[in-house]
Amino acid sequence: MAKECILVVDDEEDILELVRYNFAREGYQVISASSGEKCLKNARSEKLDLIVLDLMLPGMDGLEVAKKLKSDSKTKHVPIIMLTAKGEEADIVTGLELGADDYVTKPFSPRILVARVRAVIRRKKKEETDDMSVIQVHNIAINPHKREILANEKPVDLTFTEFQVLCYLAKRPGWVFTRTQIVDAVRGDDYPVTDRSVDVQIVGLRKKLGSCGRYIETVRGVGYRFRENP
Repeated sequence: MAKECILVVDDEEDILELVRYNFAREGYQVISASSGEKCLKNARSEKLDLIVLDLMLPGMDGLEVAKKLKSDSKTKHVPIIMLTAKGEEADIVTGLELGADDYVTKPFSPRILVARVRAVIRRKKKEETDDMSVIQVHNIAINPHKREILANEKPVDLTFTEFQVLCYLAKRPGWVFTRTQIVDAVRGDDYPVTDRSVDVQIVGLRKKLGSCGRYIETVRGVGYRFRENP
């Protein structure tokens, strides 16, 4: 049975070849593109499971490509992992808010990139089959139906917003979310909020969760994530 198909987009041939080789060795089908325009063409004509997208592309840059991909009904559900140079925090934040699922900074380890791809595809499949059943992650059990939380088997009393934030993060361990993404998911796009108000919710969550509060990690310059490993 053929494995997942991945589109790799980068204007540097040596990086394309490096990524192609490592993905093919893991059994993935690999398609490559050297520009944003070629990426969009391939994304619309091929059945893709994930796109590895370099942000620094000639002509149409990676952020514009991501925006077009996420606004197209044919491609908006395809996960994106961004490749970005170190220090480009603003681009990382923008990319995540456009809908990218993860990012890897250059220079990168091929093994780490493969692991990130594998993790995103696995989570995407799980998300597609997910329902409103109890979310069990590490020492925390979340019951969306009853809006109940157990941390280390003890009930935790959360506000409505704190509960929503925790659910959003805990459903996708390891995924990094910006403050804007968290607000949009919890309150909707029109809710007026500042970065500080999201930080306040996180502080409250960590305090109420006790020792389990350590699972909510701050990603400097980007936002927050729920720790993937206990």
